[in-house]
Amino acid sequence: MARISCVFLAFLTSFLFAAAAHAQSADLLLLNGHIITVDSRDSIAQALFIHDGKIAAVGTNDEIRKLAPKDARVLDLHGLTVTPGLIDTHCHFDETSVLYDITLSEVTSIKDVIDLVRKKAATLRPGEWIQGAGWDESKFAERRYLTAADLDAVAPNHPVWLQHTTGHYGVANSAALRLAKITAETKDPEAGIIVRDAQGQPTGVLKETAMNLVYKLVPPYTHEQRRNGLLRIMADFNKEGMTAAKDPGMEPGAWQLYEELLNEKKSTVRVFALFRGGRTLESARAAFTELQQHPKPPQSLGDGMLFAGGVKLFMDGSGGGRTAWVYEPWYKDGKYDGTNTGYPNIEPPLYHDMVKLFHDAGYHVSTHAVGDRAIDTVVDTYAALLKEKPTKGLRHGIIHANIPTDHAIDTMAQLQRDYDAGYPETQPPFMWWIGNLYVASFGPKREARLMPYKTYTQKNIIWAAGSDFFVDPFPARYGLWSSVVRKTQTGEQPFGMSESIDIHTALKSYTIWAAHQLFLENRVGSLEPGKDADLAVWDRDLYSIPSDQIKDIKCQLTLLRGQIVYKAPDSPVSNPN
Repeated sequence: MARISCVFLAFLTSFLFAAAAHAQSADLLLLNGHIITVDSRDSIAQALFIHDGKIAAVGTNDEIRKLAPKDARVLDLHGLTVTPGLIDTHCHFDETSVLYDITLSEVTSIKDVIDLVRKKAATLRPGEWIQGAGWDESKFAERRYLTAADLDAVAPNHPVWLQHTTGHYGVANSAALRLAKITAETKDPEAGIIVRDAQGQPTGVLKETAMNLVYKLVPPYTHEQRRNGLLRIMADFNKEGMTAAKDPGMEPGAWQLYEELLNEKKSTVRVFALFRGGRTLESARAAFTELQQHPKPPQSLGDGMLFAGGVKLFMDGSGGGRTAWVYEPWYKDGKYDGTNTGYPNIEPPLYHDMVKLFHDAGYHVSTHAVGDRAIDTVVDTYAALLKEKPTKGLRHGIIHANIPTDHAIDTMAQLQRDYDAGYPETQPPFMWWIGNLYVASFGPKREARLMPYKTYTQKNIIWAAGSDFFVDPFPARYGLWSSVVRKTQTGEQPFGMSESIDIHTALKSYTIWAAHQLFLENRVGSLEPGKDADLAVWDRDLYSIPSDQIKDIKCQLTLLRGQIVYKAPDSPVSNPN
């Protein structure tokens, strides 16, 4: 690890001249810190000078004091650690459900779910919907799915929809099934499953596109509710030292809400938003038409605050739900299934045509692909289209990329090298938060291949990390920790340690490599002169603490473009002047 002496821009002199012309300084000094710059040498500095929201110099206390104007504001870090602001490259960026619905992510029994539904029903008028999200059968004492029968006894007069933590299935009660006209005679929709009991009756569990049969009936949140949910997640991101997110497939109306908060100067998180491409050429063309109304990255709104990033497509489903598309059959409850290999969400020839529509027009595409067969299909499609129309810099992504084959990994390396494309956008907290669900579904052979970070480093592949909130909690500290220790919630390591990486590499996946997938690597992701001052101050040094403490680090201060957007109530960071 290199020690940084002092680096500053050639235009620092003009910075100082401009500062002298202002009655109140726009300059800020951070002194007495342990500053992890994440530059090309992984340098460590002691102090940092910010002018007009940008980093002007990085170095020692003495060097920075000499460079900065006398009237500059000073923050004494008292030895605390600084990193670039952390970035989540896959976050469904909205906490409206957290504010207004039942949260089930910590529930450990079906009985407790039923109690929460009962309490919610008592607050509503008959006929009003009950919504919730976050349940996971691998965490239930009963080790089974929720069913309509579980919910009917406590909410007979309310339609109920409870979404699974993966977002790829959920459960409806009988009242909701009746509204959706789902009976034993109802056929499974294309790319969806209505789960049935031994007698062929719907159990209430709906997977993939079958969820839409009920979900389309759920009343939407109001504008005010969604606004509150967006403001809430921005504030909560800042509390976790996080300053940017990639929203992978916006809900209808989300772009307008992003613009609204940006225009009101209430946005405190950079957002790179993807439009939904759907499952047909018609839906892809509709997304294409919408994208044409906005500037292409790296152009943005709000000077790097809001990007119409491109489009999201789905090649398959869920590993936990066993709907992802794989070569070898899934396991069920830890036992070999023998028949279920999942399925493509979009048939490959149609997927090719949809990607081509965007690629040929110079738009970024990120595709959801969990299973090995789905991942192969995605990277091969990217490779074919890039060979047909070579275009560097579109940075096409593979979302999740859970169990790539050797072929897929080699293709990613080639695409990155030749075209600046083929980047895994992966979620290390899956190993922790839904790790036990994966163990029940993947089987030992696939478990060992899950999220092959060490192999990526050996092949010179970079990747971008994220949470997939609401699937997992979004604090990036959990993902940093999971990348290193690869533990489940119950403390086991079924995925082994051969693909573990060190914290230095993990931090890149949440900073400079993540910034690359938001077309922001020249502005954020490392603490270097000329870049925007997005940074986080932590109570411990990520590089020196025991690995198991990484998940427990606490953010003390967060800056976005040099402005404080969060300060912990007990933060020791002080202003001596």
